Amino acid sequence: MNSTPRSNRIHIGIFGKTNAGKSSLINSVTGQNIALVSDVRGTTTDPVYKAMELLPIGPVVFIDTAGIDDESSLGALRIEKTEEILDKLDLAILVISSENILNGDISLEKKWVEKIQNRKKPIVFVINKTDLITDKEEFERKITSIEKELNLKSIQVSAEKKENIDNLKKEIIEKTPKSFIEDILIGDKIKRGDKILLVAPQDIQAPKGRLILPQVQVLRDILDFGGIPTMVTLENLQEALKIFKPDLVITDSQVFKQVDQVLSSEIPLTSFSIIMARAKGDLIKLYEGAKKIDELKDGDKVLIAEACTHHQLKGDIAREKIPLLLKKRVPGLIIENCSGKDYPKNLEEYSLVIHCGSCMLNRSETMSRIAKANSSKVEITNFGMAIAKLNGILDRVMEIFKD
Repeated sequence: MNSTPRSNRIHIGIFGKTNAGKSSLINSVTGQNIALVSDVRGTTTDPVYKAMELLPIGPVVFIDTAGIDDESSLGALRIEKTEEILDKLDLAILVISSENILNGDISLEKKWVEKIQNRKKPIVFVINKTDLITDKEEFERKITSIEKELNLKSIQVSAEKKENIDNLKKEIIEKTPKSFIEDILIGDKIKRGDKILLVAPQDIQAPKGRLILPQVQVLRDILDFGGIPTMVTLENLQEALKIFKPDLVITDSQVFKQVDQVLSSEIPLTSFSIIMARAKGDLIKLYEGAKKIDELKDGDKVLIAEACTHHQLKGDIAREKIPLLLKKRVPGLIIENCSGKDYPKNLEEYSLVIHCGSCMLNRSETMSRIAKANSSKVEITNFGMAIAKLNGILDRVMEIFKD
């Protein structure tokens, strides 16, 4: 379970005021003391991630956030970090303590409900610390009013006493987007017994002693759907083609040109990056975005975005290979790079965004980045599609995904 990458887990964020009992709630749901609990206000500062298994959903990651009412000297920064979490969420849990229910002031929670709903995320509304209620009649009256104001039905629990936690788990399972539970990478496009040839260059950028994450995930998906995968390096591709005729070839996008040159045109071809675009993003949007390359002209700005940070080596795909291909076509292009969480807010400055395969992002965060490009009226594509377009084989590598 712990080896499942975070990017492949359902992301569940827990939001609420300081000392609403968010950390205690995580501990109760998971059955583990994984979040720090204290009577001191503001114990949770930066978002804290904890991976676990929540059946029948499977691998999830809970994100414990700072109080949305944090008034400390670093409060504004902490709340900003909490708000950034919204882009990667699959499900939000909003927690209000019974004391705040009786106060009746939920203006802050209402603002956060609007933030979450604007991003089209499902919400589980939890009222915690029900064990502290003395006037139950007044409490129920307040709940009815607040549920109406928020337009959310509540689950009432006591994290401290472990009361009604099973019903909360059922609500989490019910509201988890089903499309994120049964991800398929390429398995629905192959038949049992199909021979799949995977081309995985082991160059200087390949991690020593292991395969990169998309290669492992695609390999597993093929096995799960009864395909027969064979993996080779580029140097052994021609030898492999002498041994058997594959039903599909999946390659690293960086060697699209070399693979296409030796592969018969009737053998379907695609890449790990394009498969990841299909699983985590909007395949058609990214496909259409790649066509923007034909319209680029001198002086246009192109952003090349990577989800993770790493030491750049000679021949780096984002810093050297893609820029060289682009400038060979349009010498006067202005090319900028960003990596990690530094996804610019000024996307309207760019004519095109070329994003990595997003293996280190979950689907929600990938879709959020696509949505930000859309709202800025900027076309977006990904590495694999951009390289395919620049090599004149975009339609060829998309053929397998046509219905």
